[in-house]
Amino acid sequence: MSVTVITLPGMSVAVISHRYDSFMARWEPDSRGRLEQAAFELYGERGFDRTTVAAIAERAGVTERTFFRHFADKREILFAGAGMLQDLLVEAVHDAPPDASPIEAVRLALAGAGAFFDGRREFSRHRQTIIVGSEELRERELIKLATLAAALADALRRRGVADPAAGLTGEVAIAIFRLSFESWVADDAAATLSERIIASFDELRVVAAGT
Repeated sequence: MSVTVITLPGMSVAVISHRYDSFMARWEPDSRGRLEQAAFELYGERGFDRTTVAAIAERAGVTERTFFRHFADKREILFAGAGMLQDLLVEAVHDAPPDASPIEAVRLALAGAGAFFDGRREFSRHRQTIIVGSEELRERELIKLATLAAALADALRRRGVADPAAGLTGEVAIAIFRLSFESWVADDAAATLSERIIASFDELRVVAAGT
């Protein structure tokens, strides 16, 4: 795996000032993946708060310098996919049919993004357990969700939706996503995350209709 997120080619390194790091990048092409695996193992064994960057790097067999080439801090290992998820949601809202209502546009976006988590329930459950066990991570998760809500609201505004409708729809959508996600990781039922999201929007429609 490259030094960038997911599968981009390896990042170039200045040979003169970073010869050792350049060697390490070639010798350990999957250093990012090894750091992620090591971090999740240690968070499960010791808890997030008691795990240090030094311990993660040692478990992964890399230097701390290599760690900081990939991640700003030990929290970001748990939130590395947030930017990708946000991009998926914003693009899906943009691509929703022109005549779709604001709530329908975000429903389509969230249901489509549910596929992002297909086959990753155990991973998501483990990540959720780590986050719940740390106040610092719970706060970071709330920031992530607020950022997603703001991004959805901005995407709706670009579709011509005025406030307060755009902001309210973004907040409601992310509340539905959070509750659906928590329900999905809490059990082993066959329903996918996308199906739970769709069901939650259907329930909201019933409540809003007063029936």
